[in-house]
Amino acid sequence: MSFGQLERDGFDTGGATPMSDINVTPLVDVMLVLLVIFMVTAPLMVSGLKIDLPQAQATVPVKTAGSVSVVLDRELRLFVDERPTALDALERQLTELARTDPDTEVLLRVDAAVPYGRVATLIGQVQAAGLSRIGFVAEPGAAPATGR
Repeated sequence: MSFGQLERDGFDTGGATPMSDINVTPLVDVMLVLLVIFMVTAPLMVSGLKIDLPQAQATVPVKTAGSVSVVLDRELRLFVDERPTALDALERQLTELARTDPDTEVLLRVDAAVPYGRVATLIGQVQAAGLSRIGFVAEPGAAPATGR
């Protein structure tokens, strides 16, 4: 069968041929939109509270099943396991923890700008709730000079 015979039989051999290349423009558009979404949401996904812990020669504390983290930031806001908590709710939570497990360790993370008197009050509240195992969390680093 020749080319001329195909044209006579009604087959249209002229015109556009089917496109065999993939159009990547929609793919690039989708990828750019996803990139922007991830760039906007990534900073929001970082969990944790921003506090300026004092530096000391210390190891990084390990949060165990029998411990609770209490955070006091520079605005004197309280957090229990990174959830905001009011002062009266803190006392109730600590009392309940002492009732269920008196060996629960309280890991105190206090901002360096918080006055010592407020820290002492917080320690007293923890002890009044019935918990006596208290750990202080500090940033690992060099110990400050003692001046001696």
